[in-house]
Amino acid sequence: MQPVPLWRKAFIGLVLAFGFLGAMPNVIDSQNWSGGDVLPAKRLSLGLDLRGGAYILLEMQTAGLIAERVDGVVGSIRSMLREQKWRAQSITKNSTGVAIEVTETVPLERFGNLLQQELGQDVEVITTQGGTNSAVVQVQYTDTAIDEIISNALNLAIETVRRRIDETGTTEPVIQQQGTTRIAVQMPGVTNPARIRELIGATAKLTFHLVNPSAIGTASDTIRLPDADQSGQSYNLYRTAIISGENLQDASATFEEGQPIVSFRFDTEGARKFGQATTDNVGQLLAIVLDDEVISAPRIQSPILGGSGIITGNFTVDSADDLALLLRSGALPAPMEIIEERTVGPTLGSDSVQAGLAASIAALIVVLVFMSVWYGRFGIIASIGLIVNIILLIALLSSLQATLTLPGIAGIVLTMGMAVDANVLVFERIREERTSARNLGIAIHNGFERAFTTIMDANLTTLFATIILLAAGSGPIRGFAITLSFGIICSLFTTLMLTRFLLGATTPKRILQAKPGQVHPPQQASA
Repeated sequence: MQPVPLWRKAFIGLVLAFGFLGAMPNVIDSQNWSGGDVLPAKRLSLGLDLRGGAYILLEMQTAGLIAERVDGVVGSIRSMLREQKWRAQSITKNSTGVAIEVTETVPLERFGNLLQQELGQDVEVITTQGGTNSAVVQVQYTDTAIDEIISNALNLAIETVRRRIDETGTTEPVIQQQGTTRIAVQMPGVTNPARIRELIGATAKLTFHLVNPSAIGTASDTIRLPDADQSGQSYNLYRTAIISGENLQDASATFEEGQPIVSFRFDTEGARKFGQATTDNVGQLLAIVLDDEVISAPRIQSPILGGSGIITGNFTVDSADDLALLLRSGALPAPMEIIEERTVGPTLGSDSVQAGLAASIAALIVVLVFMSVWYGRFGIIASIGLIVNIILLIALLSSLQATLTLPGIAGIVLTMGMAVDANVLVFERIREERTSARNLGIAIHNGFERAFTTIMDANLTTLFATIILLAAGSGPIRGFAITLSFGIICSLFTTLMLTRFLLGATTPKRILQAKPGQVHPPQQASA
């Protein structure tokens, strides 16, 4: 058996140091763990099934999302018709596009080309014959464009939901996409799921509209919205908002004359728009609209040029805090419907932890006893490597803040079996080599060298399977795959490097010393 190179000893030492330091916060109270910024202080994250908490499945309502895009198309078409002084007999909207019936005086080819240039490749323009003296131009969003719109909106919704949950102080939430329109939210340790549900389900679309003083308008330029306090009052508002929440930079709950209010501040562009609108409309009512309800409609007493203002209403301290949180986190791109909700109590989570720990400890004890009895000193060294394997796995999961679930515990138990399997392959090979090798050192060397290919094949095959689970699975499946993949990497290190090093370190040097020609036994001895 050849001497262990210095670089390998250093590498083993660094990995062991990482393992023990990384796993230490999980056994020492975090208040007493004063590692600071030098030593690791991250603890293992427990999943919903182990810690208790709330699970919510949201589904994005895509119909309204596409309808907003179609409204924008209608606006562009009306502007183009006015600019070109063309006349449309009717403009009819459908779920994915618009049908424009035009008179025979409209040059269809030019009209179609202008529409395609204006709206881009996301839409398809089709011209068909209408009535006797008219034609119909169909403008439809393509399937590819609709899929991209939904995908982008869902990604934005995930980030918005994440910001809202982070604002509540919830730690270690798991927010994942499911399918093409759904978001799964796991919040371990949440004690008030009702409030979280309201926060992540609210669209929080904020707009500012001028109130139509005459209450007279056409369907295209005026909307009627109710008051948020459900008093029965409603307002006629100009449909076009003077400014929206997209220009909002900050919002916070505060007090004015002892009453909770929400103060807000616009960015530079928003401050300019807001200042111009309030300057031009002094004396008019300005409605503050949140999710199609008028929160308040104060009168503009003077131009507001500082880019900031306040929202008053019948707020409590909690409702003012929640509104400020929603405004800071931004609006959802489309309404989200809660289609599934589950709450896992801390008692069930604690029972799951205890049962998982009991199963893991029992499996570990059985494996340690078997290895020690069957292989003697070699088995004891393999047992040490197995314990180190688990420590490294916990340290790796802690440092990467991976979430441990019940399937993850199953992955740890399976990791123990795979680590033992690798050691059994090596030790059985060493036994075979002992029958022909001149000393134990040669047998150890040959045992590891000739079992290497088999061990790598078995572990890499399993690792490839876990990669497929990670790519295609979600939830508990991903938790199992993450834990098992990390466990395979740790077991390869402990089996091929640490166990081999410990065997060499605990075997007398006179036995390990062998001439180069004695590393492999003669052919006649192995026949």
